[in-house]
Amino acid sequence: MNGPEITLEVAAELRLFVAHDRRDGRTAVTTDGSSTLGHVVESLGVPLTEAGQLLVDGRPAPTSHIPAAGELVEVRAVQRPQQVPGAPLRFLLDVHLGTLARRLRLLGVDAAYESEDIGDPALAARSAAERRVLLSRDRGLLRRREIWAGAYVYSDRPEEQLRDILGRFAPALAPWTRCTACNGDLAPADKDAVSAHLEKGTQASYDVFAQCTACDRVYWRGAHHSHLEDIVADAVREFGDAGRQAPTA
Repeated sequence: MNGPEITLEVAAELRLFVAHDRRDGRTAVTTDGSSTLGHVVESLGVPLTEAGQLLVDGRPAPTSHIPAAGELVEVRAVQRPQQVPGAPLRFLLDVHLGTLARRLRLLGVDAAYESEDIGDPALAARSAAERRVLLSRDRGLLRRREIWAGAYVYSDRPEEQLRDILGRFAPALAPWTRCTACNGDLAPADKDAVSAHLEKGTQASYDVFAQCTACDRVYWRGAHHSHLEDIVADAVREFGDAGRQAPTA
């Protein structure tokens, strides 16, 4: 670029995206004189999904603003909880976020998940078609213009990922109501009706069951139920009210 020079001041939360960040978050950028502010921010390394309000010399500015020489641009982080207008809050997770998807489903959050790598264009297209917030740690994927909405998952640890997404979007929680395998709805199931799906030991040891209305998977309070209860209790304590109790496999 060989045009006007501006200064970008990036919020502390976003400085991990800026390779040549300064300690105070300010970076001098020479623009080409025609690129939009949104393009300049992304060229610095910050996905627009993570940029909140943009201020130019202290005044709010749209991403379509063309920066002029000497301007100071402040890039703020997304305000939490983040509002996603125009559709029920639903998520789409990429192939690397399977554990996060299952934990969101455990809490009753609608979380579609691709267990195979279907490619960035297909993920972006599904986000747009189903109006789902695309969650990913792939910055390039989040820069695709066709996605409906997106968010960068900052941690690589599932427990931190869950807290991040629940804190950022504040989805309604309804634990034990969604299939962790396919995202379908769970319904109470009669033991005799699901007996064909059960091992003899399970039939003898448990009496309360639920079944997915989409994939027919059967759930009960199995040996690892206490671990799942801990995940639910921690999330509900910090982010929402407990939903109805139901069995889980």
